Amino acid sequence: MYTLEDSNIRKTWILMALFLCFVIALGFAFGYVFQNQAILYFAVIFSLTMNVLSYWYSDRIALKISGARPTSREEHRELWNVVENLSITAGLPMPKLYIIDDPSPNAFATGRNKENAAVAVTVGLLRRLEKSELEGVIAHELAHIGNRDILLSTVVVVLVGFIALLSDFFLRMSFWGGGRRNDDNRVAVFAVIIGVALAILSPIAATLIQLAVSRKREFLADATGALLTRYPEGLARALEKISEYGEPLRRVNNATAHLWISDPHGKKLGAMAKLFMTHPPIEERIARLRNTNL
Repeated sequence: MYTLEDSNIRKTWILMALFLCFVIALGFAFGYVFQNQAILYFAVIFSLTMNVLSYWYSDRIALKISGARPTSREEHRELWNVVENLSITAGLPMPKLYIIDDPSPNAFATGRNKENAAVAVTVGLLRRLEKSELEGVIAHELAHIGNRDILLSTVVVVLVGFIALLSDFFLRMSFWGGGRRNDDNRVAVFAVIIGVALAILSPIAATLIQLAVSRKREFLADATGALLTRYPEGLARALEKISEYGEPLRRVNNATAHLWISDPHGKKLGAMAKLFMTHPPIEERIARLRNTNL
């Protein structure tokens, strides 16, 4: 579990490179169809800009989307002390702390590296958990920071969100039609097909990206967090209480769903719902924690 950092950094660069190639390929295709080279130039500049923004500012975007606000030791002393003590134990700089005014118990970590990390928890989490349970949740989030999961996960927030915007943009562009070859109806037909395909496939692709990032890393963070506290039962009980609440967060966003310790959409029923969950089933995570030998 301590070798994940380099792997996650590589995955982040691969994801950003694939995103860059994807946007440039689309720009080339539409530039060819509409006989407008400016579309390709725009795609190159825009994809580079989005990669830079996703690396440097995706944590701020994730916090803003979630409605998180900074907190202080004076406002939440117990939380502050727990994070500070566990950060020292883990050998990590203390992350910035944020509070989300939501009754649903949940938490997430974000940031591009250990020196620029943040942990956000909901008011509901602080109200419902005992100290040992809160320590389990914070240890889980610090594990994400130590394993460098947060860089990959936070970059996904921006890129997944942009995929949805991109699909909408090309769909609208396709229905505008146009191009210099007005006598060729195949131009408009091709553009409509591409736009519709993007609109249908992009959300599916975004979900698959989130699933690839999320499920395995949650099990690893659970194990690392249990190793950090030496008390896996604390996190197991915390996950039970989070699961029992079952109600979604007030501000749920699909782009940030994979960041949270538990699915922010609340309980999902049915085989199809479970297939597209961004998190492993909590029951399975609890069972693994209670079978852990430290």
